[in-house]
Amino acid sequence: MEYNFNEIEKKWQAEWKKNHTYRVTEDKTKPKYYVLDMFPYPSGAGLHVGHPLGYIASDIYSRYKRLKGFNVLHPMGYDAYGLPAEQYAIQTGQHPAITTEKNIARYREQLDKIGFSFDWDREIHTCNPDYYKWTQWAFIKMFNSVFCNICKKALPVENIIECFEESGTEGLDLACTEPMTFTATDWKAKSEKEKQEILMNYRIAYLADTMVNWCGALGTVLANDEVSEGVSVRGGHPVEQRKMRQWSLRVSAYAQRLLDGLDTLDWTDSLKETQKNWIGRSEGAELNFKVKGIPACAGMTEETSLTVFTTRADTIFGVTFMVLAPESEYVSQIVTPEQRAEVDNYLDAVKRRTERERIADRKVTGVFSGSYAINPVNGKEIPIWISDYVLAGYGTGAIMAVPAHDSRDYAFAKHFNLPIIPLIEGADVSEESFDAKDGIMINSGFLNGLTVKEAIAAAKKYIADKNLGRVKVNFRLRDAIFSRQRYWGEPFPIYYKDGMPYTVAEKDLPVKLPEVDKFLPTETGEPPLGRAKNWVYKV
Repeated sequence: MEYNFNEIEKKWQAEWKKNHTYRVTEDKTKPKYYVLDMFPYPSGAGLHVGHPLGYIASDIYSRYKRLKGFNVLHPMGYDAYGLPAEQYAIQTGQHPAITTEKNIARYREQLDKIGFSFDWDREIHTCNPDYYKWTQWAFIKMFNSVFCNICKKALPVENIIECFEESGTEGLDLACTEPMTFTATDWKAKSEKEKQEILMNYRIAYLADTMVNWCGALGTVLANDEVSEGVSVRGGHPVEQRKMRQWSLRVSAYAQRLLDGLDTLDWTDSLKETQKNWIGRSEGAELNFKVKGIPACAGMTEETSLTVFTTRADTIFGVTFMVLAPESEYVSQIVTPEQRAEVDNYLDAVKRRTERERIADRKVTGVFSGSYAINPVNGKEIPIWISDYVLAGYGTGAIMAVPAHDSRDYAFAKHFNLPIIPLIEGADVSEESFDAKDGIMINSGFLNGLTVKEAIAAAKKYIADKNLGRVKVNFRLRDAIFSRQRYWGEPFPIYYKDGMPYTVAEKDLPVKLPEVDKFLPTETGEPPLGRAKNWVYKV
């Protein structure tokens, strides 16, 4: 017989919908199983082939587990907030809510025709206040928490305030933006605003100045994958690296817990290795290099120093130059007047490149700052350069370059004709760097004759004993930028007093998105929500 799919599928899909065939209720007599798909963003174009490609596979598995006796939860929803709907609203004058709901109806029609076994009674729209009430609740919890490095978990900020009241920072080891030390007397002498500024240094959800991909034409910060070759993927508008005030989540505090947790996951070794590299744990040392020759007009002294992180403290005698990330706060402090114009031109050229593009591109570029640092172990002067192969977000945004034993440092030294000093016996650095991490040390003062492993330990001890820096564990994992400058997204549950953020009461959630006359940033650069009138919180 011919399979009359038009009649058969229409009939049974209507039956499934009428009888709520895939509705799931709690049933303790059956084992639970949760199958979750990535929620689609409801664009006007409707589903694309990538949606059913994944959904069909998960639907097959859901049906299989039901037949095996499991109580399967297989929900669907829509990641309904985002830039495309907002841009469409700007172009057409329609409110994003109207176009989003229209697009969702189109998606639902298409998903139903495919016949997926979703529990539509649990459908989620992320633009629904009943949903984002709980994302706002979660944000409040993170704002009002700090991470304790000793107990390896979050603690209420009230507990930390009590500690500050009793003994200041003594005995505390908290994840923070900048290390702080103060007494209980110091804390009590602070104003309310000053206390809030200190607490912001520790909160898990916090405000800070961060380098971002800023697109002025779109009026928003873009993720790396939304930028290509200096322009936005959507619309082809210019994008530049800019330091902006952002909400961030202190996920870096959880780096070691994330790393340890991989041991408990039933994942493939290759996937675990990818995650380990993403977290990027490295043991090393921070060293302080004093800066020489800073002009008096810069307001600095010869005691000013650059802090660098290195996993190879044993290579300190092979440092022939230093490199700062273009975004490093050190740049403006150490550039000499003679080099200012050249440095400014370079900074202007590289600010349109994302970090991802800079990591992938092996092209050598850089500019001399005009200043020199002093090697703390032998007193030699080291030229300080600026280059986009160094990233501000990893370590301190400054590196000590050892070209004999690092490929990117080697390429930079060759390009700018800088010295290359081999540190391992038998190392041939005439054509490339010697990246092997074993051998006997040479040209390394008190480390000569030691193996690399012995030299690393000896160098760390020397640095600590001579107070040249400190031994430290570093992670590549960075804090997540959580801010948005656009309109079509859930509002932060925050109000401001004396310029400092405070959370609204949980009983007042959700803080709903206000009406605005335009969806673009204000003329003064504030986000679109700055256009909202009478949008105030009464404490």
